[in-house]
Amino acid sequence: MPRHSLCLTLALPLALIAATASLAHDGVKDPKVKERMQIMKQIKAATGVLGSMAKHPASHDADEARAARSDLIRLSKKVAPSFTTKAMDPKSEARPAIWNNWDDFAARAVALTTAAEALDPTSPQGVAAGMAGIGGACGGCHKPYRD
Repeated sequence: MPRHSLCLTLALPLALIAATASLAHDGVKDPKVKERMQIMKQIKAATGVLGSMAKHPASHDADEARAARSDLIRLSKKVAPSFTTKAMDPKSEARPAIWNNWDDFAARAVALTTAAEALDPTSPQGVAAGMAGIGGACGGCHKPYRD
């Protein structure tokens, strides 16, 4: 498949995901909640790029993988700081357990950074292997701390 066709094939689902996430942010009043939702949205986008390459090795692009990895590292370092204020909103998926188990939550955010740093963006195999750690870090936090 030509590269531009692949981009178009991926563009529509990603646009739908972004639109859905954008709708979830509508009506959120607390700026702290909006900020952390935006960080999570961007993390989802970066992991989506890497996840697509892991599932479809022929689509691997080292520069795109490197950029997504860099975004993921930068954004993952913002996770715990974005939750230091206990801000809630009916549209937020954050559970109060975050603040009740702060040390564990913060450690899980660090685990995402560590997993992103370990990902090798230079090959499809490196991306796929790294995504296992990233997926584990994301799931390890979402299960106890996200509705």
